[in-house]
Amino acid sequence: MSYQTLKRAVTTRLEIKKSEFIAYAYPVTSREQAMFHVEQLREQYPDARHFCWAYIVGDPDNTTSAGFDDDGEPSGTAGRPILNVLQHKSIGNVIIIVVRYFGGIKLGAGGLTRAYAGSAQAAVDEMILSPYVPMTQIEILAEFATETQCRYMIESLGGHIDDVAYSKQVTLTATLAEADVENLKARLAMDGRVLDKPED
Repeated sequence: MSYQTLKRAVTTRLEIKKSEFIAYAYPVTSREQAMFHVEQLREQYPDARHFCWAYIVGDPDNTTSAGFDDDGEPSGTAGRPILNVLQHKSIGNVIIIVVRYFGGIKLGAGGLTRAYAGSAQAAVDEMILSPYVPMTQIEILAEFATETQCRYMIESLGGHIDDVAYSKQVTLTATLAEADVENLKARLAMDGRVLDKPED
């Protein structure tokens, strides 16, 4: 499962035959998040003609959550070309929304497909991408004397502490890459132990 994700939102503008295409790309982790951005842009540009979009949540090569919308443009000329750009570039957890102001000159189906794909590509060209790393949350039980050592090991693996609870022992809740959990268990050895998650 190797794909890239967007570090932060980007915006680009293209003008094609007097029509303006404003592309927005946002990192998202759910369909609800993706639709929230669409609604925000509808409020921001109440006089725009079309809001065409495509999103992918998860792995772009094997996604169970992807969607697109032509928003009144001829079928297949807007949302699908945007989605194709994302899949071709292996970008997941992202939505691209293209806001169109109609300039009075019809582009035709081929012209529209090129315009929306071009807008999506322009947004991709501006993106700062990073490889997707599946993260997991774990709990570690440690003694007071070894808490500092446990913290150090989590941080040395690129993880971070989310919560700490003190009772007879210390319970550290941490997030780190799934791939590093076994490594952490081995490195903690005598300093603390990773608690097994209860089965749901």
